[in-house]
Amino acid sequence: MYPEPVANVKRALTAAGAEDTVTVFDAAVPTAAAAAATLGCDIAGITNSLVFELAGAPLLILASGAARVDVGKVAAGLGEGAIRRASADFVLAHTGQRVGGVAPVGHPEKIRTLLDSSLRQHPVLWAGAGDHNSMFSISYDELRRITDAEETTVR
Repeated sequence: MYPEPVANVKRALTAAGAEDTVTVFDAAVPTAAAAAATLGCDIAGITNSLVFELAGAPLLILASGAARVDVGKVAAGLGEGAIRRASADFVLAHTGQRVGGVAPVGHPEKIRTLLDSSLRQHPVLWAGAGDHNSMFSISYDELRRITDAEETTVR
């Protein structure tokens, strides 16, 4: 049996017509560096699911583990006001997942999502799957499709 956040991600993947590739690890992988070390892959191919706050609403940015999101640049590109890093409580309330395990899907309601276009260069991406011990693999195009993400540059 999977923890509820992970089960929600698995359901969201299959409901979207994506393959359920969720993998549960013995050790926690709450950071891009930990995930890359466990998977033996380039940190740039890890997809961080970062929740920000834009005008009181959540904004999910799917960014390369090698990228530091330039919120000023992203906000200027959107032209909708300042973007702030969300609190852990805000993240949990909007995703049903704790910081360090947030997935691109499996949230109670759809969240506006931006996708770091630098991730396109990786044939396989790994993203959090709802908790600190779970991840799933997916292609860039499939991730964009199932999240209905807007492509952007984040740095």
